[in-house]
Amino acid sequence: MELIKRLLGIAWIILALLAAYFCIVKFGFPKLQTGHQEDLVFGLIIVFILTPIISIGLGVFGYFALKGEFHEDKM
Repeated sequence: MELIKRLLGIAWIILALLAAYFCIVKFGFPKLQTGHQEDLVFGLIIVFILTPIISIGLGVFGYFALKGEFHEDKM
């Protein structure tokens, strides 16, 4: 079970990197480049608020899973 937790830690870190990529490249910057005010606000919210929350949260969770912080002996 511990091996599965560690492998899922790697998966969470990869998911954090993918989420950061998609939030910035696919959702954020295209909205910033349209020139409309509502798109600009939405793009700023995605790039500067949601992307760090999502990617850092997933990355930290993956790091802790990879380090074994959720091991049964530590609880």
